[in-house]
Amino acid sequence: MGVFTFRTRLAVLGLLALPIPAMAQQAQEHGQQPAQPQIPLTIDAIFDERAFQTERTVPIRWVDDAGSGFYTTVDTVPEGGQNIVRHDPATGSSEVIVTAGQLTPDGGTPIQISDYAWSDNGRYVLIHTNTRSFRRYEPLGDYWVLDLADDSLRQVGADRPASSLMYAKFSPDGSQVAYLFENNIYVESIDGGATRAMTTDGTDLVVNGTGDWVNEEEFFLRDGFAWSPDSRRIAYWQFDTEGVGTFYMMDNLAGVYSQPVPLQYPKAGTTNSAVRVGVVDVATAQTTWVDLAGDPRQIYVPAMEWAASSDELLLQHMNRLQNRDEVMLVDVATGEPRTLFTETDDAWVDVDFDVTFFADGAHFTWMSERDGWRRLYRVDRATGDAEPITPAATDVIELVSIDTAGGWAYYLASPDDHATRYLYRSPLEGDATAERLTPAGPAASHSYSISADARWAIHSVSSFDTPPVTQLISLPDHAVHRTLVENAAVRARLAATPQGASEFFSVTIPDGTEIDGWVMFPPDFDPAQQYPLVMYVYGEPWGQTVQNNWGGNRYLYHRYLAQQGYIVASVDNRGTPVPRGRDWRKVVYEQIGVLASADQAQAVEAMLAERPYLDPARVGIWGWSGGGSMTLNAMFRYPEVYAAGIAVAPVPDIRLYDTIYQERYMGLPQENPGQYAQSSPITFAENLQGELLIVHGTGDDNVHYQGTEQLIDRLIAADRDFAMMLYPNRSHSISERENSGRHLYRTMAEFLRENLPVTASSSGD
Repeated sequence: MGVFTFRTRLAVLGLLALPIPAMAQQAQEHGQQPAQPQIPLTIDAIFDERAFQTERTVPIRWVDDAGSGFYTTVDTVPEGGQNIVRHDPATGSSEVIVTAGQLTPDGGTPIQISDYAWSDNGRYVLIHTNTRSFRRYEPLGDYWVLDLADDSLRQVGADRPASSLMYAKFSPDGSQVAYLFENNIYVESIDGGATRAMTTDGTDLVVNGTGDWVNEEEFFLRDGFAWSPDSRRIAYWQFDTEGVGTFYMMDNLAGVYSQPVPLQYPKAGTTNSAVRVGVVDVATAQTTWVDLAGDPRQIYVPAMEWAASSDELLLQHMNRLQNRDEVMLVDVATGEPRTLFTETDDAWVDVDFDVTFFADGAHFTWMSERDGWRRLYRVDRATGDAEPITPAATDVIELVSIDTAGGWAYYLASPDDHATRYLYRSPLEGDATAERLTPAGPAASHSYSISADARWAIHSVSSFDTPPVTQLISLPDHAVHRTLVENAAVRARLAATPQGASEFFSVTIPDGTEIDGWVMFPPDFDPAQQYPLVMYVYGEPWGQTVQNNWGGNRYLYHRYLAQQGYIVASVDNRGTPVPRGRDWRKVVYEQIGVLASADQAQAVEAMLAERPYLDPARVGIWGWSGGGSMTLNAMFRYPEVYAAGIAVAPVPDIRLYDTIYQERYMGLPQENPGQYAQSSPITFAENLQGELLIVHGTGDDNVHYQGTEQLIDRLIAADRDFAMMLYPNRSHSISERENSGRHLYRTMAEFLRENLPVTASSSGD
């Protein structure tokens, strides 16, 4: 198996400051006597009583107002309703600028604000209220416009049914509001003039101004239309979903007879919606269609925006395999595109959803892995030539803000520690250098919301064992001006519970690859004893589990398991979105589940070899969604390593997942049937030896229960025993209806208690 090495990369985290041996010695010398009575964590306290629910800041909205740095919040008032309050970060002063009284219709009650937006001229505010869900979000609702000049309040689309409009927005000149209703786009004058339809062909099958299911899920395409800067045109997506397969979920709680729930959902290798982009002239309601090459059902248009003018769109045009992304400028008068440059990759190309034009309109930002690292570039609009903004050999984890006036790009990176996040900035025009703005201090993860003038930011910091603290800071000095949320009560409650140590580590598997991980120990850990090991896994390209940040309820659940006597750990295999360069992330192309599960199993074997207090006979694994799939891969491919596993909402056969996600990482099943079979856990189901619990919500519109039923059928055919728990009508999150979360986590804990006991059997069986 080769030589395994282990080294600790970070000292004990959060509330503890002793390394493992010292802590163990202290435990032996002092008998683990706490200074005050300790209150053990319980499932009820975590998921029902919410005793450890962290506070969050009231959502803020930075005001883009000539360098003012102001931000606004929505504050509830005791009399009912809400005020919109403007805050000056420099002085700490606040001013109510919209009152609940102003948002009260004649003879009615105050409007409850779900969201709001200002017109560019500052005269009007658009209120989104009375929301209801569409798919998994709540874009449907009512919209009201408040005129601050005369305090008049008027409902947009007042003749429409309640809660039926989506994505309403002001025109840049503040004279009109556009919105989506029943798959068509409408425009209405601010002064209450006539409503005019910009599109009329919207039906149940033809979708204008928003995405179909798969484009919403994988490309985040929800709000699918945008005003031109001169307010004369609206650019929008259209999807023709005819021919897309319909999947039927079954509602068995509907009454005496079950009710089918249809969902157009393109599974890997099947027919996609036909996509096109149109630009409608608001005065004439005539649409000019962009002339895109290729079969509209074999391409994607994942991103589109106005190109800092009213004459051109910037559009990304991808092939179905998603390994080619043409970046185009489109003449909106003719619909003719001009290709600026094309990104290609032997695996897949990641879409850049954060393109920002410079103040001169002649350049824009572009994120690319073209040199092997995720770097930000400055692109010349005329030629498509690109120059790097951020340094070489460093991944940009998240683009936070572009300050075009000041000439800086602000982003999160962590070149020296894959688990942390720090704020850097680089000049938009310079020599690709970087300046770290987050001060030196204990390892942690930092997040930022930066004002338009880049002088202020809302800054949150947390670490593995420590809930977040949120502050108002100035930039670039990172000086703290006010603490907004401290979460002192949660910290105190955590300190009153028994807590073992936690640490980050790395192991080297036989081919020399270094794998990062974290591990949590029981409060009374004794290295002379042996403990069961529970691995938490995700393992696919959309998730990194080894992060030095506050994990909320999932962290608390793992801490609960540690209090029960388990050692809990997690590792990030190759193919996860860790900031370790393009090759790390994309080596899994066409072998999703194969290389990842091998890395996971070899990392476990390395831990067992280096840590004698881990019992090789009591190794368990659990995960959700892609982590559920990885749990199945672990149990079926490496039965000699894992004694028990819990797969929540897994994808046993990857042919059953959607086109965009699965084909991005695996190609087309028609072209790669062997790779699809090898990457699907169900292919190896007959190898199951350990104890397996399968969990699924029957109303899961993302990862369908169908796959779990097919796996169950395969396991029965192979005469393999397993346990299962179904949650009727619950979605992918299994969060709907009373007690779902508490019941799920209690069920998982009881399964581990029975099949991965804390006390080893003396008989060894």
